[in-house]
Amino acid sequence: MGKQYNKVQKRRRRKQYFKRKQEQTKSSIALKKSSGGTSAPAKKAAKKAAKKAAVKKTAKKAAKKTVKKTAKKAAKKAAKKAAKKAAKKAAPEATEEKSAAEEAPEKESPAAEESPAAE
Repeated sequence: MGKQYNKVQKRRRRKQYFKRKQEQTKSSIALKKSSGGTSAPAKKAAKKAAKKAAVKKTAKKAAKKTVKKTAKKAAKKAAKKAAKKAAKKAAPEATEEKSAAEEAPEKESPAAEESPAAE
């Protein structure tokens, strides 16, 4: 009889052990779902916010680069325009100086001829 009793007790203990294990796993799964459910959206929101911030930063950097490039291009264009204007101003002045230089000897020679004749 003792052996039979021991078997029954073992069986009971074993059943109780399995019940406890099942309840433990169910509660841990429920905990994970409840805690994971609330933290998962928070994590997703945090990730989205991080992505948006990263996109904004890259957009800002790209904007700064384009602004710098356009500023450089505008400066180059302005410098070219100024150089062209200066060249145009210098070119007519140079031609005027050349024509004045050519005309000056002609004027000097008749004046020189006139002055000895006048004396």
